[in-house]
Amino acid sequence: MGKTKTLGSVSAKLISSLYSINKVIFTIADIEHITELKGGAARDLASKLIKRAVIARIKPGKFIIIPQDVGENVSYIGNWYVIAREIANSPDYYVSYYSAMDIHNMLTHPITTVFVTTPRQVYKKQRIVGNATFEFTYMNKKNIWGIEKIWVTQSEQVRVSNIERTIIDCLYRPKYCGGVMEIIKGLWIQKEKLEFNKLLDYLKKFNKFVVNKRLGYILESLNLASINYLDQIREIINDEYYLFDPLLSTEKTYKNSWKLIANISPDEMRKNVST
Repeated sequence: MGKTKTLGSVSAKLISSLYSINKVIFTIADIEHITELKGGAARDLASKLIKRAVIARIKPGKFIIIPQDVGENVSYIGNWYVIAREIANSPDYYVSYYSAMDIHNMLTHPITTVFVTTPRQVYKKQRIVGNATFEFTYMNKKNIWGIEKIWVTQSEQVRVSNIERTIIDCLYRPKYCGGVMEIIKGLWIQKEKLEFNKLLDYLKKFNKFVVNKRLGYILESLNLASINYLDQIREIINDEYYLFDPLLSTEKTYKNSWKLIANISPDEMRKNVST
């Protein structure tokens, strides 16, 4: 356990009051309201508490209480996805790509980058807070759907793309999930939870030929869909050829019926998910 920090009366009132209302993330306005300090005095108190490792700054004007059992030399920022929500500062943000896969238990390894999608351009596309990198991507608000709220701590929820939307997003932008093979593994891990009717509806709504072809090829190669289901996907593809995994070499490609430049074979997919 870390050494208990002795606080002055004003600081103790602030921290205890924040805990009493279950508000470990707070602002300068909260400091002013609880302590009755104004302007510069409130900011000075925050600075002192940061130096003493009682609180940490998430972004200008927003802070998080550091638990007492966290060592003073540890760069503490709390739950990464909660912090992502606070940095995004938009009601329409959502945790996406690799990070959504992580939340849905579609990964077999830890990640150090948090991907967040917002309907507006964030002033910094990439931001480092503590030991985490936050990567922001833009999407028009009308295309933000298929989102759900998930508890990531006992008291905090975040917006995250559901499994079906996560698969579609990752197949559209494989660079944000480590390549197509990563989403293949994730899809296989959660195949029992996958709602195929919803996934087909999402394909039609998302309306990107490259996504339809990539998913059709994957489902066929892994024997996860019926011929009728695959035929419904074939109805929403075009004659243009797209690269299956843009992160891999095209030195060797494989024949397929999806009009894809397929640089991963069905055998490679099946071998990948069976290991």
